[in-house]
Amino acid sequence: MQKLETLPPPPGVIASLQAGFNIVSSRIALILLPVLLDVFLWFGPRLSIGKWYSAVLTDGINLLKQNGFPSQDLAVYNSNIPIIVDFFEKLNWLSWIRTLPVGIPALMINLPGQFPVPTPLGMQSVIQLPSFLVVLGSIMLLNFIGWLGGGLYFRLVAGASLGAEEAGIGFMRAFAQTILLSIIWGIGSVIIILPLVLMIGLLGALNALLAEVTFFIILFLMFWLIVPLFFMPHGIFVRKQNAFVSILSSLRMSRFTLPTSSMFVLSAFLLSRGLSYLWTVPASDSWLLFVGIAGHAFISTALLAASFVYYRDMNNWLQDVYERFLQMNNRSSLKKA
Repeated sequence: MQKLETLPPPPGVIASLQAGFNIVSSRIALILLPVLLDVFLWFGPRLSIGKWYSAVLTDGINLLKQNGFPSQDLAVYNSNIPIIVDFFEKLNWLSWIRTLPVGIPALMINLPGQFPVPTPLGMQSVIQLPSFLVVLGSIMLLNFIGWLGGGLYFRLVAGASLGAEEAGIGFMRAFAQTILLSIIWGIGSVIIILPLVLMIGLLGALNALLAEVTFFIILFLMFWLIVPLFFMPHGIFVRKQNAFVSILSSLRMSRFTLPTSSMFVLSAFLLSRGLSYLWTVPASDSWLLFVGIAGHAFISTALLAASFVYYRDMNNWLQDVYERFLQMNNRSSLKKA
């Protein structure tokens, strides 16, 4: 058995997190884009599809009634319409601007509260989207803006974290690869999630307990996808790779470093989600909420910077380990010869 004591230890989770916080502390302007987005979502208009969706549901019920749909089933649909309409009425359609997996973090998208949201300057104005074409066009426009802002934000944070030479991907290339990665993400999500939802729904119709057990098993299995999904964009901004190669690099890294990388992702998730509850403590009509917006922007940016540092160091460590294994194998071959 070959001795492995000479191998260097993998990058530490705490050291990477500390490096990320130090980077943002020394370059506080990096939080500007998340702050500006949250301020816009706070004081700007709110887009809603509540009235349009209510009209669509009403027309659908009338069509079913004209075609002789059973009245008892129609009563069930009518009882559920207010709940569905209320959900879409309170949903801010501007949330499409928060694109995944590359995008600008925003606290105000998930801010709890009444509709419309009260602000220190008065009630938030509401713009109702009137038609399907306007709704579809708004999705496309908001996604485009989200990709543009997300590519710029990731590029700035990567450059500040690793240096302009190492992470100096051009803006247009970063923007193009962001769009491509988001399209791959969307298609993959539909391919994976839709069959799972249909399967759980079918099992729920047969046995509620069986559906619940299956749901928790799927959640457990999804845990193994968290690490490669988390690091999918990093190859684009750290190594100037295209979207496909970046995904493969993320899978390769997670394959060899899953325990340590899982700890990093879990730590980042707990910090982000745990502190989000703190940032939303002030009411939406209080100026103190701006402190929460700034705090959320700082933590989110620091965690992103830490992830770039961790990704770079972990890949360098894997390369170093691979080269040392080659040297050890070569020495063993020479001794046998």
